Amino acid sequence: MSTGENRRVGQVKEITSLTNPIVKDIRALAMKKFRDQQNAFMAEGLKLVIDALDLGWTIRTLVFGKSQRGNQAVEKVAARAVAAGALVLEVSEKVLGAITRRDNPQMVLGVFEQRWTTLKQIRPADGDLWVALDRVRDPGNLGTILRTVDAVGAKGVILVGDTTDPFSVETVRATMGSVFAVPVAKAGVDAFLAWRKTTDARFIGTHLKGSVDYRTVDYARGAVVLVMGNEQQGLPDALADACDALIRIPQAGRADSLNLAVATGVALYEMRRHALPSVGREEQ
Repeated sequence: MSTGENRRVGQVKEITSLTNPIVKDIRALAMKKFRDQQNAFMAEGLKLVIDALDLGWTIRTLVFGKSQRGNQAVEKVAARAVAAGALVLEVSEKVLGAITRRDNPQMVLGVFEQRWTTLKQIRPADGDLWVALDRVRDPGNLGTILRTVDAVGAKGVILVGDTTDPFSVETVRATMGSVFAVPVAKAGVDAFLAWRKTTDARFIGTHLKGSVDYRTVDYARGAVVLVMGNEQQGLPDALADACDALIRIPQAGRADSLNLAVATGVALYEMRRHALPSVGREEQ
């Protein structure tokens, strides 16, 4: 990949052509096949790039718009990227728009190495909360769930089966930077069920046929893995049968189900209610 080859520490290049091979390689990261080949992905926005660097993610390429020359915050990030051995590109807004496929692109973006957690590394301790997602299809849902997991202080996400890519442009955008803070693992159903036997965590699934109101369960005891089903089909029998309890979220209106990200958020906030700080509490 051109963004990772022939790189010198301290190298800054100015690019104005859409046909530049480095630009072509970065644009290709919109495709999962290329992301997998290069073990890389793109994150847009100065804040996301700073978050990633602060959390120790490996940056390969930093791209910023020519209009940002003289912006102290951008120049500081560029210096950090150069020091980390990354290629730094100063480009026209036309090139930025082509890379991001947006009319009003962010003026800073970074190309980072992917980072995965393995099931063997996940050993839920007392009070830990993980989310397992079965065949999640929508990148917006996955990104929103990663952001919510980050917000409530849960430990991470396990992707089960054939899921959407957490490092797609759409998912990363939806995480608003939480992709850099939330560990993500992926596993087939069989591997996930085998791992389930190695942990003492309680597995709690949401299910339309769940017999337990989600508000009545004591989540403060031990570690918990919240198991969420696919957007269209819900939890398959193999995963539902592996759960210690199946909960339901009551609904008073005509809708018979909630959006996956919404349902996950509702359950997560209830599960973490005892651990979240109170807002607006008066001092005694």
